[in-house]
Amino acid sequence: MPSELHVSAVHHGDMRISVTAREHVLSMDYPISSGSDITPLEALLASLAACSGNSLALLLRKSKQPLDGVEVKLHGHRRDEHPTIITDIELEFVVHGMDVEPAAVERAIKVAEEHICPVWCMLKGGTSITSSYTIVA
Repeated sequence: MPSELHVSAVHHGDMRISVTAREHVLSMDYPISSGSDITPLEALLASLAACSGNSLALLLRKSKQPLDGVEVKLHGHRRDEHPTIITDIELEFVVHGMDVEPAAVERAIKVAEEHICPVWCMLKGGTSITSSYTIVA
């Protein structure tokens, strides 16, 4: 049986909104120039960065790689016309660890994209997503 996720949002005037998931509250605003909160599209990109980074770290640890950490640098390109969707995303993984095998990283990225990270799986159907990696000892 599928799980249900519950989120609620409260509008606070202008384009400010707070979103609550369980006991966590995230404040958002739009456009970027109107406030200091992140935009909904930035929150979406943050979800992809977090999900893909966690997936990669999990898979590398499972494959017994000497992992010290994973960073994700993400660049999303948004079109100017409405709807101002994200047209393409570049994921850059920085894998920290001595003697981490490049082949293991490549396998882990492929598995994360195709099977483990639900955000990546959902977005790639309508958005071009490319990935790259570097290993830092």
